[in-house]
Amino acid sequence: MAIERIEIDLLKLPYVHFFETSFGRSYDRTFSLVKVYEGGVCGWGECVAEESPLYSGETTETAWHVMKEFLVPLVFRKGLVEPEDYAREAAVFRGNRMAKAGIELALWDLKAKKAGLPLHKLYGGVRTEIAAGVSCGIENSLPDLVARIGQYLDQGYKRIKIKIKPGWDAAACAAVRKKYPDIMLQADANGAYGLGDMETLKALDAYDLLMIEQPFAPYDLWDHAKLQREMTTPLCLDESILSFDTARAALEMGSCRVVNIKVGRVGGIVETRKIHDYCESRGVPVWCGGMLECGIGRAHNLHIATLPNFKYPNDLSASRRYYKEDVIDPFIELSGPGTIRVPDGPGIGVNPVEARIALASLRREIFK
Repeated sequence: MAIERIEIDLLKLPYVHFFETSFGRSYDRTFSLVKVYEGGVCGWGECVAEESPLYSGETTETAWHVMKEFLVPLVFRKGLVEPEDYAREAAVFRGNRMAKAGIELALWDLKAKKAGLPLHKLYGGVRTEIAAGVSCGIENSLPDLVARIGQYLDQGYKRIKIKIKPGWDAAACAAVRKKYPDIMLQADANGAYGLGDMETLKALDAYDLLMIEQPFAPYDLWDHAKLQREMTTPLCLDESILSFDTARAALEMGSCRVVNIKVGRVGGIVETRKIHDYCESRGVPVWCGGMLECGIGRAHNLHIATLPNFKYPNDLSASRRYYKEDVIDPFIELSGPGTIRVPDGPGIGVNPVEARIALASLRREIFK
């Protein structure tokens, strides 16, 4: 059979609390949902491209354009149904990985539903509960940061990640460590520093961090390697890892000791698995990063995080961490102290609520 229809929705959801990184402060998130239909079965995907080209060069509008004008026609023209076939054919188009991933994820959900299996069974996952970490944005004050972390620890999260930037780094780490000397703590710079900040970053070794994530710009693998040689704290790369090839280059250069894999950033599950397997062969642990996904993208992440080399608590917090009302029922919740149970229904295993999606939708387009 062949894909009969594809729908794309552009949504906006407000956060329950503002989220600030070195890019700036956000109060809501704009993103796209993708639905593919075949033989009465519907597969769901999420395109994580954001409204502004800050984290990535892609945006909601560029992703919409690429999906509409290139990727959707490719699916119909080539009769693509299998996600592996789609990934191979879509590779002809350069970049635009988040747009590619949105459709690929929907095809994976469709494939698992047709097989009557949860996605993690299709992937060969090895766990049914995922260790969940939580990401804390930059707050109005250090006491606010410490108080918010306390709330997350009370909820049972096993790992705390704080966002840092010049002027909000050592003092933030010190304040958290003073209050919580033994927690699993990491810092994420989102590329806010340069090589001239080497001494500032080296000083963070004093705070017993699990890792420091993406201190330099995404394409600066060489300077990351220079910094890693000077630090005892492991560096983790996020924005730098765009594909298997960049992951291989980063590890061969010694640019990091940990890799954050985001499915949208690398272009889909096919590329994610290549990176995962390569890192595993090199003894380099990975973990699943988040893009503040709604429940659909979050469910996809839970399934891929069942693979064996996802060693650290992932950025896979409960729905209510970000959204008062998610677009799925039931919401994703903590199932135990710092863990989330992987949905066990067919496909992604969660139920999108069309009425909530329609209320949040800014635009919808249907392709046949």
